[in-house]
Amino acid sequence: MIKNISNLGDAAIYCDFGKEVNKNINLNVISYFKHLQKLVKEKSIEGITNLTPSYNKLIISFDLSITNYAKIKKILETLEVKKNNQKDSKKIRIPICFDNDLALDLISLSKKLKISPNEIEDLYLNKEYFCYMTGFIAGMPFLGDINEKIRIDRLQTPRVKVPKGSVGITEQFCNIYTFESPGGWNIIGNTPLKVFDKLNLSNPSLIKPGDQINFYKISKQEYIKWND
Repeated sequence: MIKNISNLGDAAIYCDFGKEVNKNINLNVISYFKHLQKLVKEKSIEGITNLTPSYNKLIISFDLSITNYAKIKKILETLEVKKNNQKDSKKIRIPICFDNDLALDLISLSKKLKISPNEIEDLYLNKEYFCYMTGFIAGMPFLGDINEKIRIDRLQTPRVKVPKGSVGITEQFCNIYTFESPGGWNIIGNTPLKVFDKLNLSNPSLIKPGDQINFYKISKQEYIKWND
C-alpha cells in the first residue's frame, strides 16, 4: 500500500501512499497509522517517537539513539497491515448554526456560487463527511468531501482571527476551528460543541481520522443555550 519510503531529515521517515487525495488512499494511511500505533504501545517496535498521518502521507519520527532509518524501513517493508474496515471508527453528529453573525462568509459565498444561502446550507447538511486527518491547530479535523456545487477557493486575504467553533470550507474539504486562530477558509457557520478538550489529556479529540461526521442545523437560540 505504501508507494514510496524515504528519509525526512536525520530522524524521520516519509511514507508516500500516492498523489491523489481520496478516501481509499487515506484509509490505507490510517491502517498503517493505527497498526504502528498499536505496535509502539505494545513495545513491539522501539524508538518511534511520533506518527503523523495526513491525506496521503505518514511521517514516522524516531529516536536516533535507539533506532535508525534502515531498521524502520525494513520493518515497514515486511509489515502485514490489513486495510482499515472502519469498524473502530465513530459516527458523530455535529450541531451547526448558520446565523449571519456566525456564518461570516455565507452571504458572499452565495453571491460567488450564484446559489442561495439556504441552498448552500442544504447541500452542506445533506452529506456524510469522512475525517481524513487532524492538525494545523490541535484537534482540527479535515473532513471531506463536500458537494461539488459548494466547492470554493480559500479567501484571498486570510483573517487574523477566526472564532473558535467556526466551520469552514475550501475546495473539497471542510473543517472546524478548535481554537481561535488565523485562517483563510470560508466560514459558513459555527458549532457550540467542544471538538477538542485540552483538559482531557488521555483523549482530547472528539473527531479522529477515519470517523464519519454528519452536521445538523440548530437555531441561534439553541446555539446560545448549548453551553449554559
